[in-house]
Amino acid sequence: MNLRPFALCASLGLAACSSVPTHYYTLMAPAGPAVAASAPGPQFQLQAVRIPVQVDQPALVVRQDRGNLAILENERWGAPLADEFHDALAARLEQEMGSRDLAGMPKGPGALVTLRADVRRFDSLPGQYALVDAVWSLSLSGDNRRSLTCSSTLRVPAGAELASVVQAHQQAIGQLAKAMASAARAFSANPGVGCP
Repeated sequence: MNLRPFALCASLGLAACSSVPTHYYTLMAPAGPAVAASAPGPQFQLQAVRIPVQVDQPALVVRQDRGNLAILENERWGAPLADEFHDALAARLEQEMGSRDLAGMPKGPGALVTLRADVRRFDSLPGQYALVDAVWSLSLSGDNRRSLTCSSTLRVPAGAELASVVQAHQQAIGQLAKAMASAARAFSANPGVGCP
């Protein structure tokens, strides 16, 4: 009995089954040492984050040049990108504010700052930079409802590896959280202040 055709089919079948491994990424920065805020900030809640449709994909989307985007099917976010961004921003805000995100939770007495972020651009250009351009707002509930709208454009250098680009986005989200927390603290103390 000739086993050559069987061996050929088996090797082709094994080749078809082997595939490029899928890698998963997160925008949540690794937990560092606990750093207590100098004084707890106001209570806050972070609403859902809006992300541009072009990049709100399960796979990472990178810019190749001025007009081309590449969808990297084997390089994926651990959760939908809008959720990744929201959770990473909420975690960083908690560190900066010294208080927990109370979205969806019962609120205690006192003022509550509601934060919203609309990400207009989320660019990833390996070997160059990660860019986050966001318009964000905060409103103060209580006797009088007041609000403040600001914007931040954050560009962080990134290496050629995708892990480096993701880490640059983590840093940009950290910078955004710092600006939002600073504005929230100042605005809750004096609603007449402007953007940082």
